[in-house]
Amino acid sequence: MLEFIKKYKHGLVIATYSLVYMVLFFYLERMPVHGYHVVHTVFDDMIPFCEYFIVPYLLWFPYMIGTVAYFIFINKNKREYYQLICNMMMGMTIFLIVSYVYPNVLHLRPAEFPRDNIFTDAVKWLYRTDTSTNVLPSIHVFNSLAIHMSLTSCEALKDCKTVKRASLVLTILIIMSTMLLKQHSVIDVCMGATLALFGYLVFYPQKALETSTAPSWTSYKGRRKNYKL
Repeated sequence: MLEFIKKYKHGLVIATYSLVYMVLFFYLERMPVHGYHVVHTVFDDMIPFCEYFIVPYLLWFPYMIGTVAYFIFINKNKREYYQLICNMMMGMTIFLIVSYVYPNVLHLRPAEFPRDNIFTDAVKWLYRTDTSTNVLPSIHVFNSLAIHMSLTSCEALKDCKTVKRASLVLTILIIMSTMLLKQHSVIDVCMGATLALFGYLVFYPQKALETSTAPSWTSYKGRRKNYKL
């Protein structure tokens, strides 16, 4: 047991932070608040409710836990592990700060469900267990993008196109699910994505530089080729 802990002691960082985060999150959910700022846009009213997206919404949990476990127990590159967890901890800490200084609430959840099936039952359970307060920025969106960044930037997975494509599809579905289940406003999603972009620039600067310069280099080569013709 001691040998196991010694070998994977780096995993204690995210485990300890997760415990602290959950304590603070539940405190913020229950602390007395004089008034909440309502998060709403006209675009939210245009987005329909679709209970089937409860599936990708809940897949966020194994997606996140599985990826972190991969970087702890399987991937040998500890730098990539710390890039991921520092990015996640940064975003989740900012979320806690925003929730404390700017308490917010959502009034998008349907009063009645259009259909009655196992998926709506799952949504009802979600609504009971997760309040509609403190939704800005969306952690579902931020963590999904942070996880996808870590997988696409992983050297050990650079040739695993299936993993990258599956990660991209799941990330898109998770982001869509936050709005189609009326769990988040478009503002929450945009703020979560903006925070993820900031994390990408901070923790993956080399990858961000490659991404920003690749199109211009391709365009430059294309212009040279046309000029020769």
